[in-house]
Amino acid sequence: MAEPTKTTTKRKAAPPAVSPEKAETLRQLRANVGQLSTSTMRQLEKSLPWYSRLSSDERSALGLVAQNGIAAFVTWYERPSSPSWILTDVFGNAPTELTRSISLQKALQLIRIVVEVVEDQVPVIAPESDQPSLREAVLRYSREVAFAAADVYARAAESRGSWDTRLEALIVDAILRGENTDALRSRIAALGWKAQERFTVMVGNSPSEPSASYVSELRRTAGRFAEDALVGIQGDRLILILGGVQDRDTAYVKLSELFAPGAVVYGPEASSLLEASSSAQAAFAGLTAARAWPSAPRPVAADDLLPERVVSGDDAARRSLIKNIYRPLLAASNGLVETLGTYLELGHSLEATARELFVHANTVRYRLKRVCDVTGWDPLLPREAFVLQTALVVGRLSAQPKAAADRHASRSQN
Repeated sequence: MAEPTKTTTKRKAAPPAVSPEKAETLRQLRANVGQLSTSTMRQLEKSLPWYSRLSSDERSALGLVAQNGIAAFVTWYERPSSPSWILTDVFGNAPTELTRSISLQKALQLIRIVVEVVEDQVPVIAPESDQPSLREAVLRYSREVAFAAADVYARAAESRGSWDTRLEALIVDAILRGENTDALRSRIAALGWKAQERFTVMVGNSPSEPSASYVSELRRTAGRFAEDALVGIQGDRLILILGGVQDRDTAYVKLSELFAPGAVVYGPEASSLLEASSSAQAAFAGLTAARAWPSAPRPVAADDLLPERVVSGDDAARRSLIKNIYRPLLAASNGLVETLGTYLELGHSLEATARELFVHANTVRYRLKRVCDVTGWDPLLPREAFVLQTALVVGRLSAQPKAAADRHASRSQN
């Protein structure tokens, strides 16, 4: 007859025996948790000047962290082999509020105060034979809490960095699309934008695989020349939105060195960040047309590419030439349009222009100087003369023929 099978039940390992001295220390620690917490709060107000300047809610949150730290130490002293719970037991739901209220340096100062208070009470709490063990435990526990605090701040910084990156991408996209809403204003404020004037947009090629260090280097360089900067990478395009640029010429040259090979174009300054979309549109139009001017400087202003932009179909460039060059020349009168047109048609010859207009060559020189004064473009320079000639072409095309204008006026009267 077979013997019945015996079933064996595994018993959980019994916790290690606690010495009488340690048992007494644990009893005293549990009995004095309230007193230690009160002493800690008093010491915080006495030793840390910044603590008293916090709001009541912030002081309450930090006080709760300190009290949790003392209560958790008692548990940790009993079972020091499992520190993984420190992050939850000490900080609880406070990490987000903690990182907003104080810096990591101040959090470590708070931990140091808690440790000092507990150390001062060691002779009162522990029997003499257990005091060295308790002091060593306090030091080890403070190390664990310090690491936990550093982890809290590292996680918060990583989360905040990811959120800022997403928010920055949304703002850049909204500016490029010309969005002007309360949501955009709110996002700009949330990002902490400080600049109030001198806004511009730079565009160019981005590296094929930009690294985090590349973007950081771009931000650091932009920070040396501008009050604020937004960085956006959309496909193979790199967009840099600058605010409060101090030294424009130096800033644009230095920043262009961080773009990938190819043209780098910056738009005209805008009066506000919400109006920077016009600068961005001009910059992108210039980037598209830049290949028509192989010898263009790097970086190049979008307004220096007005002729190429007109040929590529940019209506904003056409309107700019009419508004800023053609109409001012017409308004200035004194034959400036006629003189400029003749000078350009006759191969930039002063003498031939003078003979054609039956005036002295000095008169031609004077009028061409007036053209430069009125428009800001010098007809004696080949590149700027090309800009002026394009302005004359689009201006004449935009002007209503006289016969058509007369017929339109006659119909209106009838």
